[in-house]
Amino acid sequence: MNKETVERIKNNPKYQELVSKRSKFAWTLSIIMLVVYYAFIMLIAFSPATLGAKTGTGVMTVGIPIGIAIIVIAFILAGIYVRRANGEFDLLTQEIKDELNNEQVAV
Repeated sequence: MNKETVERIKNNPKYQELVSKRSKFAWTLSIIMLVVYYAFIMLIAFSPATLGAKTGTGVMTVGIPIGIAIIVIAFILAGIYVRRANGEFDLLTQEIKDELNNEQVAV
C-alpha cells in the first residue's frame, strides 16, 4: 500500500468515524472493567472480612462468587465488543474498502 492510498484512507470521513467510534467504545468498556476490578481490589484492601465471610454452613466465602462474577463480567464485555466489532465496525470497514476500490477503478 503506497502513501497516497494511506492518506486517502486517513482522510476518508468513514475511516475517521470508525476510529472515533471504536476508540470511544473500547475505552468505555476498559473503564467499566477497571472500575469493577479496582473496586474488588479496594474491597480486599479495606474490608477483607467482607470477602472472607462465609455464605452458609459450607466453606465457600463471599469472595468466591464475587471473583467469579468479575471473570464473567470480563467475558461479557469481550462479547459485547466482538458483537459490535463484527456488526457496525465491520460494516464501516467494508464501506471504506468499497469506496477505496471504487476510487481506484475510476482512476
